Amino acid sequence: MILEFSPEDEAFRREVLDFLDTEFTPALRTQATRQSGVFAQGELAKSWHRVLYERGWVAPSWPREYGGTGWSASQRYIFSREMGLAGTPVLPAMGLSMCGPVVMQYGTPDQKDYFLPRILSGEHYWCQGYSEPNSGSDLASIQTKAVRDGDDYVVNGTKLWTTHAHHANWIFLLVRTDTAAKPQRGISFLVAPLSTPGITITPIMSMSGEHEVNSVFLDNVRIPVTNRLGEENDGWTVAKYLLEFERGGGSAVGGLYAGLGRLLRVARATGKLDDHHFATEVAAAEVEIFAIDAMERVALAQSQAGASVGNAVASTKKLLASTVSQELARLTMSALGRTAWVDQDLFASGDHGAGSYGPDHAFTPTAVYLNGRASTIFGGTSEVQKNILAKVALGL
Repeated sequence: MILEFSPEDEAFRREVLDFLDTEFTPALRTQATRQSGVFAQGELAKSWHRVLYERGWVAPSWPREYGGTGWSASQRYIFSREMGLAGTPVLPAMGLSMCGPVVMQYGTPDQKDYFLPRILSGEHYWCQGYSEPNSGSDLASIQTKAVRDGDDYVVNGTKLWTTHAHHANWIFLLVRTDTAAKPQRGISFLVAPLSTPGITITPIMSMSGEHEVNSVFLDNVRIPVTNRLGEENDGWTVAKYLLEFERGGGSAVGGLYAGLGRLLRVARATGKLDDHHFATEVAAAEVEIFAIDAMERVALAQSQAGASVGNAVASTKKLLASTVSQELARLTMSALGRTAWVDQDLFASGDHGAGSYGPDHAFTPTAVYLNGRASTIFGGTSEVQKNILAKVALGL
């Protein structure tokens, strides 16, 4: 296990902290504190993307040849951790962390030359067309069909829970190109601009009152065969490669420690920490974060030694991080008491002459709590992660 970082790594940490002091301005910090979703929304996401892009830090895991940082595993870990601790906006992952690596792995030279610079700059804003009304974590059951017609596929179907489709201008999606083959063998991976005729996006409002996800309807959408990544009917291989990044990338502990810090500030302000039972629950959550921190450091040490980290670590981290984040949100709600009952967005948009009801720290916790109920569903449900761990443990 890595217990201490090298002098070079510590120098890099100071560089990151200096960057945050300069570039993560008070205005950006204020905007970031009002975000309650998984990813930063709209102009905040674009602004922070631009800051990181101009510094050359927007794609920490990309190799230098494609415009990435070329950082070591320890540098990527330090960067991710310090960003989380500082509470910086979380950039949407669908382009930089998901589609980008897939293009690098499966794209043709022309596809790489076209897509990668535009993902890097933020010109292309991506969304993910995976889930469907009857297909969530079981992606092999997708029904959206793509029929070959000359140099195009004609696509019909529905994608559901499509995060940021209303902000995006490109979508990557799984489609069924062979209905007779076994489920995993009849899938292809396509990309398309959302301006393509036949694509309709409708909002899905979450119970937190936010518009993060959408339904995407595809009605006789023509997508060129040249917009396929990988071979026809081999999209399951591409999808599995992408999910490695969705479910296992980056460091979770920075954001968890930041969440713990917010909880403690609220609990101290309300006097809730004087409640022995509540304080014990907070301590238990903190221990869980310590455990995730240690696991990430073990994985980092294994990676630097050239060993495979494996699916078990990614599934364990996804399982634990999602449940701990929900617990932090629950405890913050408990610390707020009756103030947590208020729909702050509704209050702020009304004629009340105030930006929020109660103290500033009461503005987002309710939305964070409600939004966070989905964290044990998206990116692979907790049940899916437990199945993976059971297979690893039993050798199945």
